[in-house]
Amino acid sequence: MIRKAVIPAAGLGTRFLPATKAQPKEMLPIIDTPTIQYVVQEAIDSGIEDILIISGKGKRAIEDHFDRNTELESILEQKGEGDLATSIGRIGDMANIHFIRQKQLNGLGDAIYYAKQHTGDEPFVVMLGDTINDSAIPVTQQLIDVYNQYRQTVVAVERVPQDKVQMYGIVSGEEISERIFKVNQLIEKPQPAQTKSNLAVAGRYILTPEIYTMLEKVKPGKNNEIQLTDALQLLLQRETIYAYIFEGRRYDVGNKLDYLKTTVEMALKRAEFSRQFLDYLKTVVGKAEHNQL
Repeated sequence: MIRKAVIPAAGLGTRFLPATKAQPKEMLPIIDTPTIQYVVQEAIDSGIEDILIISGKGKRAIEDHFDRNTELESILEQKGEGDLATSIGRIGDMANIHFIRQKQLNGLGDAIYYAKQHTGDEPFVVMLGDTINDSAIPVTQQLIDVYNQYRQTVVAVERVPQDKVQMYGIVSGEEISERIFKVNQLIEKPQPAQTKSNLAVAGRYILTPEIYTMLEKVKPGKNNEIQLTDALQLLLQRETIYAYIFEGRRYDVGNKLDYLKTTVEMALKRAEFSRQFLDYLKTVVGKAEHNQL
C-alpha cells in the first residue's frame, strides 16, 4: 500500500526571475490556484494524505499557503463571502503536510534523500512540484495501480519528439503489455545518438526504499548534481523497474512558454468564463494575423 508522497520543491526557479526572486516558482498561480496545490490535490485524489514537501531557502510561502489563516477566513465571513472562506479553510486541512529543507541545491536525487526518515521502509510516490496533470484518473493513482500489480519501482513516462529527448530523462525498455515497459536503461538528458527511445520521464514516480541506498552510491552527474535518473539506473542492477505511459495530459510549468500555454488551456476549462475567454482569444488571434499580413 502506498501511503506517502514526497514533493521536491526546493529549486530556485531562475527561469521565472524576477517573479521568483521572493516567491517560490511552485506558488505561481494557474489562474487562481498555486501550481503546487494541484500537485497536492492529485496526491489526495489518489488516496494519499501524508505528504512531505522538500523545500528550501525562500520557500516559506508554501508552508504558509497550506496553513490555516483564521483571520482571513473571519474577514471573508464578515464580508458575506462564506463560500470563499470555507474553500480557503479547506486548503489548510487538505492533508497531513510536512516540510523539510534541502540545505544545498545538489539535485533532485539529493532532495529525495531528505525524505529517508519520513518514508522509512515503505514505497512512496515522488511528484515534481512544477508538473501538473489533467486526467480522468489521477496519474499518481494510475502508477499505484501498476505498482500494486508488480510491486516494483514504477516511472511515469510520455512520448516526446525525437529531437527533444536531450531535454528529459529518457527510458528505454521492452513493452510487456499495453502502456507498460520493463526498463533496461535510463539516461538523464541524452544526446539523440545515445538512445533510440523517446519515452521521457514525466514527473511522477513510485520508488521502493532501496532507492536510498542507490542515492548514497551514485556520483554527481549532469550539472554536477545527484541525479535521480542515475540512481534509478543503479537500482536496475538489483530490482526490476517498470515504465508506464500514463493516460492524460501533462503540463510542465517550469518554463515561461509552457506556463502560458497551461494557463490558457486551464482557463478554457473553467465554466464561469471559458466562453468569454475563448471569444477574447479569437479576437486577439484575429488581430495578430491581420497585423502580420
